[in-house]
Amino acid sequence: MADDILDEHEEKIDYRELLFKYLIHWPWFVASVITCIVVAAVYLYLSTPVYNVTASIMIKDESKGGNTAGTLSAFEDINLFSSGKNIDNEIEVLHSKSLLKDVVCELQLYTRYFVRKGLVRQELYNESPITVSLQRAEAERLTLPALFTLQPQANGSLDVTYEVDDQEHRHEHFDELPALLTTDVGTFRFALNADSTLLPHDEIQVVVVNPLSVAKGYVANLTIEPTSKTTSVATISLKDSYPRRGEDFINKLIELYNIDANNDKNEIAESTARFIDERIAVINRELGSTEQELESFKRSAGLTDLTSDAQQALSEKSNYEKRRVENGTQIGLVDYLSDYLSNPINANEPLPVNVGLNDQPLTQLINQYNELILERNRLLRSSSESNPVVRKIGNSIRDMRESVATSIASVKKGLLIAKSDLDREATKFAGRISDAPTKERQYVSIQRQQEIKAGLYLMLLQKREENNITLAATSTNAKIIDDALADSIPVSPKKKIILLLALVIGVGIPVGIIYILDLLKFRIENRSDVEKITSAPIIGDVPISTANQSDSHAIAVREGENDLMAETFRNIRTSLLFMLSDPAQKVILVTSTSSGEGKTFMASNLAVSLALLGKKVLIMGLDIRKPGLNKVFHISHKERGVTQYLSAPQSTSLDELLRPSGVVEGLDLIPGGAVPPNPTELLARPAFDQLLQTLRQRYDYIVMDTAPIGMVTDTQVIARVADASIYVCRADYTHKADFQYINELTDRRVLPNLSVIVNGIDLSQKKYGYYYGYGKYGKYGYGKRYGYGYGYGYGKQD
Repeated sequence: MADDILDEHEEKIDYRELLFKYLIHWPWFVASVITCIVVAAVYLYLSTPVYNVTASIMIKDESKGGNTAGTLSAFEDINLFSSGKNIDNEIEVLHSKSLLKDVVCELQLYTRYFVRKGLVRQELYNESPITVSLQRAEAERLTLPALFTLQPQANGSLDVTYEVDDQEHRHEHFDELPALLTTDVGTFRFALNADSTLLPHDEIQVVVVNPLSVAKGYVANLTIEPTSKTTSVATISLKDSYPRRGEDFINKLIELYNIDANNDKNEIAESTARFIDERIAVINRELGSTEQELESFKRSAGLTDLTSDAQQALSEKSNYEKRRVENGTQIGLVDYLSDYLSNPINANEPLPVNVGLNDQPLTQLINQYNELILERNRLLRSSSESNPVVRKIGNSIRDMRESVATSIASVKKGLLIAKSDLDREATKFAGRISDAPTKERQYVSIQRQQEIKAGLYLMLLQKREENNITLAATSTNAKIIDDALADSIPVSPKKKIILLLALVIGVGIPVGIIYILDLLKFRIENRSDVEKITSAPIIGDVPISTANQSDSHAIAVREGENDLMAETFRNIRTSLLFMLSDPAQKVILVTSTSSGEGKTFMASNLAVSLALLGKKVLIMGLDIRKPGLNKVFHISHKERGVTQYLSAPQSTSLDELLRPSGVVEGLDLIPGGAVPPNPTELLARPAFDQLLQTLRQRYDYIVMDTAPIGMVTDTQVIARVADASIYVCRADYTHKADFQYINELTDRRVLPNLSVIVNGIDLSQKKYGYYYGYGKYGKYGYGKRYGYGYGYGYGKQD
């Protein structure tokens, strides 16, 4: 239950107090905000602005209407172009490190130039008066950056300090430029930049790094995204500190991408050209052999003419012979394609097309197979074979390869059936010309063979010219819609956001420090702390004085004085009397958790304040283990007191123990007496109850100064005769955890009618603020009497 009360009080938030707790530390906030804003301003001054450069391109994608080869559509019937692309794959190619590295090398972005302007290190792009160049192959072997410091001289010479391959700084002097510097990693060339408008007088710092590391940096800063799901338009965005460099990078990226895509397109045409050239060479040899054979046969046979019937028969037979030859040619082409397809060496190579096959479905299937091969090879340039997209395309290639093999077998089967029919018809016509001279028939056969091979030779020459057109024609795969253009306003650093963030951090740092310090506080500081951790009513707050500590146990409430301490105890007295509404309730118990919290001071001044009402008041020193009233009222510790009476009540006169306080009329006291060996048992005797009954009849109020309840059990024993209990806690002294024990005693009703007094409030500290209006007492005419020079302290010990 005590924990529930504690939680209930902790949930109550005094926003006014919370706000004031932070406002009293306003110098911290001002200093923190100014510091953070100054740091932000310095950061904005030293940081290099970064701009966003964007461009828009349209990539060929037949599924989304991105075909830009309209001017070449006349060649599509002979399968010279294949414009079907997948925009997602093309974006991956555009974003690949290999392509970006090519761009870096083309623009020589792996060499960077810097010049210091005051506190700012400014980068130069194409503006350095002196250039440093290194071949691409040598730059790609760099493992560590090569650092150069160039100091141009007035006479045109150049001093170079460099560090290459993690070697110590070395110096070199060149009387004139261009000049070469040979190192272990390569040869560096120094030359004047004719395009630069800067004068070579400042010290220039040059850094040469591996192009791949630069490309990786651009991978992080480059963004390529399609504008929508229904179009093939993509936006290329790049963040760069130099707008012109960003524009050059994007333009070069698009240029190299188109060159790379065009090279892929020509790969099929080159493969086809090699096949056609091989077939032309074979046919050329066969044609030459046939012509020689015909010439020799005619010379030896002496043939001149044929009869009309034989000529007609021979003509029909020749027609079938021609068809048989064409059929044989097609079978030969199919066999060649079958051998080419089954050869493991050509597993990842495109199949030849446009070689004279008459079967259009097979030709279209080969074109689809070649597109998959090209797509896979392009993806492998920027990724590995473990890439899911590559693996998926590989599976499609295997399936398509089987389909092509199946189609080739099917076409060959059809050609073999046609061959059987042609042979049968040719044999029929052969019977009709059986009477013709054998040599004449041989002559005609040789002549037809020569004509067929000549026709095939011409067809292959035509296909070779068509293929050469494909090689000569260029078609961009990415059409530029919007050229690369940098924004006029930098994307970072954002001045307003950084200044706002500095303001927030400047306010947040003191808030965090104050909050953490508040979390680390384990002692109570003021009334609000007590209200949060206990449900007992608080009847007063007693401020601390700046009086000499040697007078720390002085009586602060005196007759005829109206200072701050007197008014404070009047408030406590009023609240206490309101709690003691029954005239029979007279006994007031004053205790604390530990020694030093001011309970004796409270008990003494409360008794004086009650006596000033004209009441008969008695104060009893019941802290018999360590009597404290003797110091307050200047009584010797040898004086007899409560312990003597409780030890021998029959032989001890009560009137001998009672003595006037000497502070105010009507206030008597009974000191604690000698320290007994058994204080708890002594206070538990019935004689103590009888003593209180007697004193109730003589006095209007009895104030008992008891032992600290958190240290001994004496107070719990005494509490049986009390009508009201006052628990004294001291600011910046009493632990918050002590109230857990007090709350438990309250729940168990060990301390009757418990209330709390917060002692030791130091009003000179800003953390207490106005503290419930104490500073306003001067309005009632008290003036400086309520200043703390007249205040009173409280005891270090009780």
